[in-house]
Amino acid sequence: MAFLDNSGDIILDAVLTDLGRERLSRGDGSFRITKFAFGDDEIDYTLYRNANSALGAHPSGSAYYDIQILQTPILESFSNNSSFLKSKLISVSRTNLLYLPVLALAQATEGKEDFYNGSYLVAVDENTQGPDTTNALNMNTAGFFYGASGFNNDPAPMTVDQGLNTTEISNRNPLDAELVETQYIIEIDNRFGSIVSSVGSPAAVSFVDDDNVATYFLSTTTDAAYFEDITDTSIRSAVAGPRGTRLVFKVKSSVELATSTYLFTRLGSTVSLPGASGATISNVKFLDSTVRITGVTTGYRLDIPIRFVKSPS
Repeated sequence: MAFLDNSGDIILDAVLTDLGRERLSRGDGSFRITKFAFGDDEIDYTLYRNANSALGAHPSGSAYYDIQILQTPILESFSNNSSFLKSKLISVSRTNLLYLPVLALAQATEGKEDFYNGSYLVAVDENTQGPDTTNALNMNTAGFFYGASGFNNDPAPMTVDQGLNTTEISNRNPLDAELVETQYIIEIDNRFGSIVSSVGSPAAVSFVDDDNVATYFLSTTTDAAYFEDITDTSIRSAVAGPRGTRLVFKVKSSVELATSTYLFTRLGSTVSLPGASGATISNVKFLDSTVRITGVTTGYRLDIPIRFVKSPS
């Protein structure tokens, strides 16, 4: 939904998403709107300046920038549920908070897997991940993940840390309970892959929407295999201050990617990658996607770039 006019009376334009309309069309009386969320995706808060700003204050005073932000044009509502509310607003009763928690990807500096040229690479079949095939990739390369089998061979799962990313507050202090994420939503294109634990056990899919996006709900109370305790400050973390929870998972490639080149041909391209034999493997098919992580408590989102790769047969 969207506010169409932010001067004078408030006009609210609300439409159902594609999934919402599908559920309404069932006509069985089960459709109920029980929750809603607000977002500020359109707002650029860097427009604000005050007297202490390095760019200087406006001659008309800092209120000028307040007005510029408040008068930002707002998009009309639209029904594609994958294209809106990327920045959700939350309500916190406390008025003394100096920092809000974030989700941060733990990588090489935390002893976890780093990117390979800006993304994680997931091998989609046995031929690609080898090691006993002519065109097997060098899976010991940073950023490479087993997507077909052999999940125990990966050095570390994809790891997301939650907490206050500041040195102004010691990481020995506990994160306020109302800011700790105990539930996460993971979204991934169901045509490409699925979410599994560190040892390859599949997570339960909550639903798959009309855009082929599969949604998983993981909780610290029911899905312990997807969480690690990072309250011990001797454990390196991607957040510098008080810590919340650590989410760990891997991505399993879909049967379609493993057995067919159709989606690679339609949506992807080719690239050269290091091979297990030491030689470079050319014409490796790839397609790019993302895994989106959302904290249920704060609504903070993190998109992790994923590249699915398939070596020539």
